Amino acid sequence: MRNLLKKITHPFLRLGLQLYYVKPRKYSYEGIEVIVHPDVFPPHLTLSTKIFLDFLKPIELNKKTVLELGCGSGIISLYTSKKGATTTSSDINPIALKYLDKASTKNQLAIEIVNSDLFDNLKNRAFDYILINPPYYPKTPKNIKEKAWFCGNNFEYFKRLFQQLPNYISENTNTYMILSEDCEIKKIKNIALQFDLIFDVQFEKKIIGEKNYIFKIIQRGSVN
Repeated sequence: MRNLLKKITHPFLRLGLQLYYVKPRKYSYEGIEVIVHPDVFPPHLTLSTKIFLDFLKPIELNKKTVLELGCGSGIISLYTSKKGATTTSSDINPIALKYLDKASTKNQLAIEIVNSDLFDNLKNRAFDYILINPPYYPKTPKNIKEKAWFCGNNFEYFKRLFQQLPNYISENTNTYMILSEDCEIKKIKNIALQFDLIFDVQFEKKIIGEKNYIFKIIQRGSVN
């Protein structure tokens, strides 16, 4: 949501979020249900997860390999598995992974779950699709929960991501990232350029006055 960083640091909204998330909450999409722990990124209260899920609907994923990098609740991973993909879900938050493991069993959807900070525990792997719903507000996270929201005062998350990403993408890899106009997209693009990566807009949608974009990340000079 527009100026979400200011909103979630506002004492009254912060109290409201704390009260809403005093216990795990259900979230569902296309017959898939997950339980979202209070310490996990909340798809209920943001736009990006639903937009990303809708974007994936028409894409043929059967027998494709998919990585959801920073999966949070993991509902995107479960949905790609339902569509026939061999899916890997990674996150730095062990609580998110524990709840995702339970959701995988409950929904009878097989996924590989990996505890990893970006690609650290995914070395020498290749995927047809890499899906990223990143933290993009410039503030230093104080704990694992905040790492779902904040990328560091100097965008450290994106510097590490774009440094590692060229080792995992090729002209046959579809790497998609969702960003909001509420974040500093120009700054993020400039960081990507330092590693010869560029953004190609694949989809955009405006909801409640906020425009969201899904970009395909490609190596500069490669063919779309």
